[in-house]
Amino acid sequence: MVATKVKASAPTLHKRSLRLMGNRFELSVVADNQQWANECIDAGVEEIQRIEALLTTFNNDSETNQVNNNAGIKPVQVSRETFELVKRSIMISNVTQGAFDITYGSVDKRLWNFDQQMTSLPDPVTAKSMVRLINYRNIVLDEQNCTIFLRERGMRIGFGGIGKGYAAERAKQIMQDKGVVSGVVNASGDLTAWGYQPDGKKWTVGVANPDASNQIFSYLSISGLAVATSGNYEKFVIIDGKRYSHTINPRTGMPVAGIKSVTIITTNAEIADAMATPVTIMGVYAGLDLINQMNDIEAIIIDDDDNLYTSNNINLT
Repeated sequence: MVATKVKASAPTLHKRSLRLMGNRFELSVVADNQQWANECIDAGVEEIQRIEALLTTFNNDSETNQVNNNAGIKPVQVSRETFELVKRSIMISNVTQGAFDITYGSVDKRLWNFDQQMTSLPDPVTAKSMVRLINYRNIVLDEQNCTIFLRERGMRIGFGGIGKGYAAERAKQIMQDKGVVSGVVNASGDLTAWGYQPDGKKWTVGVANPDASNQIFSYLSISGLAVATSGNYEKFVIIDGKRYSHTINPRTGMPVAGIKSVTIITTNAEIADAMATPVTIMGVYAGLDLINQMNDIEAIIIDDDDNLYTSNNINLT
């Protein structure tokens, strides 16, 4: 009797979209078995949910809020995971000269609501006084005891500028550990992609047109890379004919103007996420100068006049 060989089904793309960390996440896996693909996606989703519970500021029991609630009072012992994330955040603050700062949560959001009622900028003196508490240098880390202490009362940390990228990177790692050789984790435009599409080609990533976010400005073909975009096209106000981003300069307390979008391409989603906003704050020339001094990281910048700027090794199609 001759055994009949069962032909394996061709690999296909399995996707799932859901709301996590206040954002739309889409997890994609290339596999020839739908059940296995779903199990891998389940594992990635569970990891993102775990990180959300760890970092959220919407739950009083989260480690983030325990640190914030004890600002100016006492150090708080946290998990090594949170400790290391804060430590890496401080390193990025040093590299960007404070343009990235997780203590941005100290700002009173009532000054910058970025809705239709906002018809004038806040008073510069008031804005400057409000950012007094934004200072990553006042985060005290105790490596031995794994504690975090915020020196001044009223200080708050938040991971809005790095958390999505970290979660995407962790979900990727979990799925890779389960054997996924090709996939994408997309956290509202901050994404990490590895391996190849079912047809063997690299993943195609669209850079949004800052004047029409549902249209594509340009395409990138990537594998083993992460991409993150920070843009003023989703949340902004126009005052006296000038567009102001929802991104606040932590030094001045005023909204950033001059750049419509910054796209970062690098090897790690956490770094891509964390670097997009500070480049926006630093401006075209200082931002590109910083990127060009770093290894394995590139940037695409579109300014308010639709001029395109790129770092040294970008190849747009």
